[in-house]
Order: sequence, then C-alpha cells, then structure tokens
Amino acid sequence: MPSSDLESTSLLTGLAPVIAPDTRILILGSFPGAQSLAAQQYYAHPRNQFWKLVGELVGEDLYNLPYNERLPRLLAHRFGLWDVLAACEREGSLDSAIRKPAANDFERLRDLCPQLETVGFNGQASGKFAPQFEQAGYRSVVLPSSSPAHMAMRFEQKLAVWRRLVDAHLASDSIAQLF
Repeated sequence: MPSSDLESTSLLTGLAPVIAPDTRILILGSFPGAQSLAAQQYYAHPRNQFWKLVGELVGEDLYNLPYNERLPRLLAHRFGLWDVLAACEREGSLDSAIRKPAANDFERLRDLCPQLETVGFNGQASGKFAPQFEQAGYRSVVLPSSSPAHMAMRFEQKLAVWRRLVDAHLASDSIAQLF
C-alpha cells in the first residue's frame, strides 16, 4: 500500500477567542480557513469580506488596518470574535470538508462576557449552533457567510443582513440615552 494511503489528516486547532467583559455582540465563525490558521489571524484570506462588513457596522475601516490594530478596535466597539469549533480534521478550507468536529466550551461565556446579548453566526455551518445560544437566552442572528466561497450574494445584500447584529443595540442605546 502506498504511503499516501496510510496518511491521515491531522487534528487542527482553532484560534483563541477575542472577547472582553464588556463584549455585547459575539460573531462566531465555523473554523478558521487554512490561510487564517497559517497566519494565526481571523479572516486572513484577502477576499473574505468579514473585516469590510464589520467595519461598515462600526463605522471604521477595519479592513485597511494592520491585523494587530483590528482586534483592539473590534473590542472597543464591544464586538467579540470566535468560532463554534475548537478543533477538527479538514483538508483545505471548506466547511463541507470538516471531519471530527469538537465544539468550543461556551458554558464559560456568561462569566467571561456578562454583558453579551447577541451572537451572530457567520454562515450556515456555524448557524447550526444558533438554537443552543437562543436556549441560553442570547439573541442570535444567522448571517450570510463572509467567505469568498459564498458569492451568491453581493456585498450590499450581505451587509443588509449583517446590520441586524447592531439594529437592536442601536435602538437600546438610543432609549438609554433618553433617560
């Protein structure tokens, strides 16, 4: 038997969460793509629209910032970032290639992010976890994927759905300012 037949896909480990105690909106992807894992950066693929979408939501050009400046700016706007999977086996970057998925430990979110209200799921694969978060009392929004593999929607169409992440917060912040 050739050695290539004996090779197995190794276990991949995801990235650490980007969260703070005052995080109000958490965006969960499925699992970092190969380019993101290699760079150890969330959404490192240059055609991924994540940083442009979130930049539009917070009113700041996150896409053109160096990565090490993006994360503090994201946290300053009370956004957090993580993935639903802590580890898996996968060849390539497609969610459909994920094997042996292991979920992250979300039980500790309430302690780590006591102000967390909304969880957004970047794509259908992570969106499968939405009912779990809704049962825990969080508002959840399943979003169209920011991945370059998901180009069925134009950027403006995706952005219209992504705005649902902040709509409830903008309304509650406006009401709070009245009192």
